[in-house]
Amino acid sequence: MSDPLSELISLLRPRTVFSKPISGAGRWAVRYSEFGQPSFCTVLDGSCRLVVDGHGALTLEAGDFVLLPATPGFTMSSFQRATPVHVDPRAEPPATAEVRHGRAGPPDVRLLGGYFVFDSPDAALLVSLLPRVVHVRNAERLALLVRLVDEEARGQLAGSDFVLSRLVDALLVEALRSATGEDAPPGLLRGLHDERLAPALRQMHADVTRAWSVGELAKAAALSRSGFFDRFTRTMGVPPMEYLLAWRMALAKELLREHDVALTDIATRVGYGSASAFSTAFSRHVGMPPSHYAQAHA
Repeated sequence: MSDPLSELISLLRPRTVFSKPISGAGRWAVRYSEFGQPSFCTVLDGSCRLVVDGHGALTLEAGDFVLLPATPGFTMSSFQRATPVHVDPRAEPPATAEVRHGRAGPPDVRLLGGYFVFDSPDAALLVSLLPRVVHVRNAERLALLVRLVDEEARGQLAGSDFVLSRLVDALLVEALRSATGEDAPPGLLRGLHDERLAPALRQMHADVTRAWSVGELAKAAALSRSGFFDRFTRTMGVPPMEYLLAWRMALAKELLREHDVALTDIATRVGYGSASAFSTAFSRHVGMPPSHYAQAHA
């Protein structure tokens, strides 16, 4: 059976860029402007307050983990009111330097955080399937992964790029499967937490070349055709066939970027009977022929 979450992360192609220790004491507040790239942190000791734009305030405590898949603006602070100091996330100190907020002396909170990038040109579309904020309590496994990411990023040993890419893959999978589907916006994560839709989604991903019908998918979900269509559209944010088309096009783009796969092979691998039928569908969905897309991403 296919694993749609692993496939999504594979298409996103994450890689680590930066990690840092963070601490705060006394009265403090920092305001980070919108960054757009994914960021994360784990709370090692103490507690603090986090307010992400468009999201309710969170109290972060020791053992908590937070992932922002497309980091919007946010404010992090002590529980004492303070005027936020603006921080430009694109002008961070070196990875070896600890970021300190507030007064000197023993910290009230210690965190380990960082950010990475998604190399996929379709990152915005794929990230839209994920929650805006992932907050996990008592995240021991995630805290361990963050520490390993930090150690590897600082060590700069032979093979670090390979190890980091695998660690970030694991970090994302662990964070997203720890999140509750009810808190997620319409999208893949919420769909995978729906006991009726999850089997249909896995079958769809496992055999993307099949000429699926709403009736066949409804049978996999043990729902009526209309019931499945309504539930899928409400939970995933798009109708079943529109989701299938978007996923096929995402796979096709990945294959086109490899530059050594024939168009007929790509058409077959994403469920089209001919190169011409695939080209027509791709051009309509993407806004350019497959050959132009391949050249643009050479």
